[in-house]
Amino acid sequence: MLNKLRVTAAVAEAGVVAVLRADSAEEVVRMARHAVKGGIKAIEITMTVPGALRAIEQLAAEYSSKADPASDKHAIIGVGTVLDPETARAAILAGAEFVVAPAFNPDTIKLCNRYAVPILPGAMTIHEIQSALELGVDIVKLFPGSVYEPSVISAIKGPLPQANVMPTGGVSLGNLREWVKAGAVAVGIGGDLTKEAVKTGDFSLIEQQAAAYVQAYRDAKAQ
Repeated sequence: MLNKLRVTAAVAEAGVVAVLRADSAEEVVRMARHAVKGGIKAIEITMTVPGALRAIEQLAAEYSSKADPASDKHAIIGVGTVLDPETARAAILAGAEFVVAPAFNPDTIKLCNRYAVPILPGAMTIHEIQSALELGVDIVKLFPGSVYEPSVISAIKGPLPQANVMPTGGVSLGNLREWVKAGAVAVGIGGDLTKEAVKTGDFSLIEQQAAAYVQAYRDAKAQ
């Protein structure tokens, strides 16, 4: 259980989670490397990527949350778009240190708890968030964040002040500060991080965009 708490704390400390989708395992590995170089230390490889488990295994061999935070080997490799416990277990065996799901699935949460791996299930309602907390979830993914204003976190924390909420989908450099000031424990960044790189073929743009997001997050936390 201590490992679960350690990794959860590391994700919260990272603050920005790169949600990476690509057309191949090779492409998503390149994306991840550039995101880490840009300063994003929490990487979510979605299961929509062909060969996603192969990519997770490769990245888990290169990076670890246990590495010195000051080293270029420090990063937390996780898996996203997990729909069922079978997929979660396969990803954990491949080296995923945390699991992210688009929806609330009690069986997936129980599987992750069994192996002391943090899970961030997607939720849209107070009922789903409360149910997740009752099953031992430490961070809930508010998804899709694009359908909400940042003020929703304050509304959630009214009845559930203990809830740690990570909005994903719709978070941008323009509104990141609002989400953080509203109480987001972290934010998930997807297409905005990679779209220009995919369009141009210049993956160094991911590194630049990652650095911009990390700086924006730090600035918001400092204010």
